[in-house]
Amino acid sequence: MNTPALRIALVSETFPPEINGVANTLGRLSEGLRQRGHQVELVRPRQAGDNHAQHNPQLVLCRGWGLPGYPGLQWGEVSMHTLLRRWRRQRPDVLYIATEGPLGLSALRAARRLGLAVVSGFNAKFPQYSGHYGLGLLSRLLTLYLRWFHRRTAVTLVPSASQRLELERRGFQHLGLLARGVDACLFNPARRSQALRESWGLGADDIAVLYVGRLAAEKNLRLLQPCLQALQQTYPQKRLRLVLVGDGPQRAALQQQLPEALFCGAQRGEVLAQHYASGDLFLFPSTTETFGNVVLEAMASGLAVVACDQAAAAQHIRHGHNGALAMPGDQSAFIDAACWLLEEEETLRRVRLNARQHASRQGWPAIVEQFEGYLHAALNKAATSPASRLGATRSV
Repeated sequence: MNTPALRIALVSETFPPEINGVANTLGRLSEGLRQRGHQVELVRPRQAGDNHAQHNPQLVLCRGWGLPGYPGLQWGEVSMHTLLRRWRRQRPDVLYIATEGPLGLSALRAARRLGLAVVSGFNAKFPQYSGHYGLGLLSRLLTLYLRWFHRRTAVTLVPSASQRLELERRGFQHLGLLARGVDACLFNPARRSQALRESWGLGADDIAVLYVGRLAAEKNLRLLQPCLQALQQTYPQKRLRLVLVGDGPQRAALQQQLPEALFCGAQRGEVLAQHYASGDLFLFPSTTETFGNVVLEAMASGLAVVACDQAAAAQHIRHGHNGALAMPGDQSAFIDAACWLLEEEETLRRVRLNARQHASRQGWPAIVEQFEGYLHAALNKAATSPASRLGATRSV
């Protein structure tokens, strides 16, 4: 599809090489947009190793301050007037604001002053996260702020149909669906490494039970211990080992709870793909995902996935065909699903094959093209509706 090239400003508090779903998605989208001929400007907090980056005319860096309990992640801090000065000199056609923190708010205010088209992304269940960190009383206020924020953009993109329904129930408007893709060449069963498995203490016929993601309270990782115990009790003849790939504030506590588990830390690129492919069963007990990129990465790597019936899992897993699902909050159902997958070798083999076949069809190029369509639609809406909520000089 031939579309006019755009000047696009992407605004986000997180970006690669930081490891999380939002950063991964933004990296893929920005790369895809550039490949399609668009000029992409990135506005983000300064990261370690950015001393040279100020010479990049398409990179705007700002001061960042850390998020409590999340080493390596930060809020961005930049004044609206700094962005106004830049965008008056080099006016973008459209903004995509991926995060709603101080940086995103400054960008939104500047865009509305200039009458720029704005698309936003809703990428995290912050109201639910707040309860895991003793901030449950702030949940309602946070929801009110997010609703206020996203009402001031042309469209808010969400990664799953279930997330869209949830936000509609909470009073959000102008919602669009933008799913996530997976690099099925990178995440591939062919990267399975017996040498890596041997370093885990596992032979060819043993079972590596894998988790990939942040080691944090909102990921519901307390379910891993009873699930592993049930698997060991149900199949005493099988040699099982839990392997956790990732890092986060709960690592020390989990190492005490799971002394036999192997903690590999955060991994990237081909090394991460090798870890995925060297597993057998993938456990993902989180109930706070807007999508969950790791589900598709595990499926593309040929793993049998057990997950809660929501977000990416609900969208991509057919229970009993290419994975297993449990209702969120039903611990017994989650454990039963994991046990079922190991009941027969043929069941595990079939599910893993079907998972790979499904995920290999979920590529990024179609996602980028769809994203491009949302950006053009927002620009057209701003151009034809000067009195709309995107109008210049309108207060935030």
